[in-house]
Amino acid sequence: MTTATPCENDEDREFRQALRRDMIARRTALPAEEHAALSAAVRARLADAFPDLAGRVVGFCWPVQNEPDLRSFVAGLLAAGGRAALPVVVRAGEPLAFREWWPEQPLAPDRYGIPTPTDGDFLTPQALLLPVNAFDAGNHRLGYGGGFFDRTLAALAPRPLAIGVGFDFQRVASIRPAAHDLPLDAVVTESGCQRTG
Repeated sequence: MTTATPCENDEDREFRQALRRDMIARRTALPAEEHAALSAAVRARLADAFPDLAGRVVGFCWPVQNEPDLRSFVAGLLAAGGRAALPVVVRAGEPLAFREWWPEQPLAPDRYGIPTPTDGDFLTPQALLLPVNAFDAGNHRLGYGGGFFDRTLAALAPRPLAIGVGFDFQRVASIRPAAHDLPLDAVVTESGCQRTG
């Protein structure tokens, strides 16, 4: 497999925007039963590939637009003694903060309509489970275009283990990554785990 060469031009930006729209549309069109089965398979592959996550502070994303639903997986990590956190947008253009999450915690929609903790400790994640809109052979992630996770990964020291989560149909030859796009350490789908390096 070859890794895409990072580049930044109008043609690539337009390509990524079109790819993002197409993949989000495909994912949101998944019937509820199929989405539930795919999410269960992703959770099982995560557990197989990363059995030590229960010993870490794990950041994850509340599922929106039919992203893989990891809530029961994360609840299992908590039951095994781990800690979990959800991202919080502090200010546009800045890295994300992470607030501790537990299943009964009150949440309120943030400026993007995503359920977000309203209280709880701020934690530094040791591992991040990041939804992908698309991903490529170099484990570059196509997100929503805001750059929040790229800034966050660049700012956190030590860098957390960054694991993308998605579905097989979101794998593409290249997302045409920009210079700031950092590859993930691995991407987990319903069929397995693709590690970097």
